[in-house]
Amino acid sequence: MSIVALARPEIRALKPYSSARMEACGGAVMLNANEAPLPAAATDLALNRYPEPQPGALLDGFAALYGVRAEQVLVGRGSDEAIDLLVRAFCRAGSDAVAICPPTFGMYAVSARIQDAQVVEAPLTPQFTLDIEALLGAITAQTKLVFVCTPNNPTGGVVPLATIAHLAQQLTDRALLVVDEAYLDFAQTPSAATLLDRHANIAVLRTLSKAHALAAARVGTLLAAPEVIALLRRIQAPYPLPTPCIDAALAALSPRALRDTALRAASLVRERERLAPLLRHLPPVREVLASAANFLCVRFRDAGAVYRRLLREGVIVRDVSYQPGLAHCLRITLGTPQENARLLAALHACEVAS
Repeated sequence: MSIVALARPEIRALKPYSSARMEACGGAVMLNANEAPLPAAATDLALNRYPEPQPGALLDGFAALYGVRAEQVLVGRGSDEAIDLLVRAFCRAGSDAVAICPPTFGMYAVSARIQDAQVVEAPLTPQFTLDIEALLGAITAQTKLVFVCTPNNPTGGVVPLATIAHLAQQLTDRALLVVDEAYLDFAQTPSAATLLDRHANIAVLRTLSKAHALAAARVGTLLAAPEVIALLRRIQAPYPLPTPCIDAALAALSPRALRDTALRAASLVRERERLAPLLRHLPPVREVLASAANFLCVRFRDAGAVYRRLLREGVIVRDVSYQPGLAHCLRITLGTPQENARLLAALHACEVAS
């Protein structure tokens, strides 16, 4: 069975909007899109023409980067857009469901609830690993999407590739397994994209926001079977990426930029390994979770007091203590060595104040 058979029948039957740029076939005089014929004088950028909906050079670049084929790549406005597209394409409002493993990235549940899809939870174990039996036991006939984040946000743990393959096998003809790899550049583990040709029910989320340092450009990719990519393109906005963002993404995929990205990621990993033991020895700290991402999840004796003290010192961290199993936890993104030194100084101030 094709995985697309699980999608909403009205989406499968939908005649998608055909944009002017999609219908253009290499003509030199562009009179089909009601665009301005000349660029605006107020900017040096030529933005009077609509961009390509799915730029070929960008698809080829991502395909080469992630070791897949161009027809297995969808580009869009960060991973968030891909999550939203998947939920809208596969989940009927008021009927279908997605499965998540909290504590995890919040947008899976938000996108599902916006669509009025049910959210089925299979919490991580006390050690913050996947509870495979609980997850598979939570899947029903209405569950169309299963979201797994690796490294997980906000805990930082990694799901082994063998576990992902096992899940995909168990979910064959039942659900699409969506593997969010936003932080994989900081982990020493292979991508689930290597499983795409063996498991048609796997989709992989990647982004340029983290290791590639392009958070403001909002460029993300979905890697999946060509029929899934084609389905999502039916409901994607006609021009999802602005021209400056396309240009920034293409520049980020150049050989020199990729070398810089690898060096930047390696530097953050070294900083993570340096910072974790220093945090563990601070009196306000109870636990530092093992992380393969560009952040550390830290459990404090009194996270609220620490958060307020850091705020007074001008250091902003993320309070994740509301999530299951993360009482008194703050998520701390790795900064520059100077920023991390300021963090440590502020935490020492917490000790003095107590």
